[in-house]
Amino acid sequence: MEKLLNELSHQGQTGYSVPETDVPEKDLTELIPEKYQRKSELNLPELSEPVLRRHFTRLSQLNYAQSTNFYPLGSCTMKYNPPINEKISSLPGLKNLHPYQPQGTVQGLLEIMHTLEKNLCEICGMDSFTLQPAAGAHGEFTGLLIIRAYFNSRNEKRHKIIVPDSAHGTNPASAALAGFEILPVKSEQNGILSLQKIKELLTQDVAALMLTVPNTLGVFEKDILEIADAAHKNGTLLYYDGANLNALMGITRPGDLGFDLMHINLHKTFSTPHGGGGPGSGPIGVKKPLEPFLPVPGIEKNNKNEFRFNYEKPQTIGKVRSFYGNVPVILKAAAYVESLGREGLKKTSEQAVINANYLLSILKEKLPAPAGNRCFHEFVLSGKPLVENNVRTLDVAKRLLDYGFYAPTIYFPLIVEEALMIEPTETETKAALDDFVKILFKIIEEAQNDPGLLKNAPQNTPVSRLNEVEAARKPILHW
Repeated sequence: MEKLLNELSHQGQTGYSVPETDVPEKDLTELIPEKYQRKSELNLPELSEPVLRRHFTRLSQLNYAQSTNFYPLGSCTMKYNPPINEKISSLPGLKNLHPYQPQGTVQGLLEIMHTLEKNLCEICGMDSFTLQPAAGAHGEFTGLLIIRAYFNSRNEKRHKIIVPDSAHGTNPASAALAGFEILPVKSEQNGILSLQKIKELLTQDVAALMLTVPNTLGVFEKDILEIADAAHKNGTLLYYDGANLNALMGITRPGDLGFDLMHINLHKTFSTPHGGGGPGSGPIGVKKPLEPFLPVPGIEKNNKNEFRFNYEKPQTIGKVRSFYGNVPVILKAAAYVESLGREGLKKTSEQAVINANYLLSILKEKLPAPAGNRCFHEFVLSGKPLVENNVRTLDVAKRLLDYGFYAPTIYFPLIVEEALMIEPTETETKAALDDFVKILFKIIEEAQNDPGLLKNAPQNTPVSRLNEVEAARKPILHW
């Protein structure tokens, strides 16, 4: 950047004005020790204000943003979120609060958080929620600690968790971190779980079954009610990974499908841009039998309509986060839910499912869809046919950058060779989806006729393709 600024520099131009100092130079030299006094002029570029502003505006536009183009990663990373929710979370009466303030001075915030918990209970079919966890994986871990505490209270020695191969990678990681042994189960060819395989794994030492519905292939587990029944007859809990709740809001509720506890990624479904590792929020919802084990404090309303923190839970797993949750994300989620309402949330899910099926119906003509011709809010294609031209899914993703589109998720889920996961979300127009199809078809044609274009992509971005092995082993973490 410094080199570029120097190239733009022209002697005599200035882009700032500062008032004359009212401290005599003699006093300055006496007040500042000599070793800190500059002996030569600063070698700064000389730029007019418009040139300087254009420079930094251009730099800002080098970042890919939802406000500039379609983002086929969807809610997994960055779906469109209304700016009004950002504004609400920054209102002075909320932004300037301090977590150590007396409870009587933060009644408005506590009411918002309490109301959001009740709304999430209604949306998900749960009996109680906590907003403490800081992200989805943190919510998972919290849920697994609750599962462990529940069985310890019953003196049941259950130390195994069933995790399908179609689950998010954080599921087995969270379970292992909570001290459980992982029992993997393979999906069938159509992407769903075999009820028979689940039943074979349901022994008396299985604490829980972790499921994502719809799963990472975008497929609904058609046998979910039978799976839930089999698990409960075995005394096993059913855990719902709420990362894909964007497909079900207002249509069905995890609690009604038989799930005993779940987490929600507020930053995915309920309005917060989620890039660069944060910020996030992963509330946990539970059915009645698990309520005593929720983290403290809980938010309660007394008979005087006053809100307070309740730490008096003898069986609680304790605190899982400093203070009471990631408040700005919670506020954005509260605004999102209140503004859309019951019918709006349902329409959101319906439109996300329609958009995904529209794209799938067209793109499957060029690339195979291992899980079939129908999906919920996302679907997975396989770039395997392109390998015969020495083109990998990674090359397709890099070439998309040349055309101004961000790349979808690639190589996940692991059960699909050369996986390309696409999640358009609810906000994209048919025109935007058609533009994406047009470009992806063009790239597939290039892969067949001129694969070198893909192997050398991206070429139109400020940074060309990196050596990813070297970047991982020898990252440059400073200027």
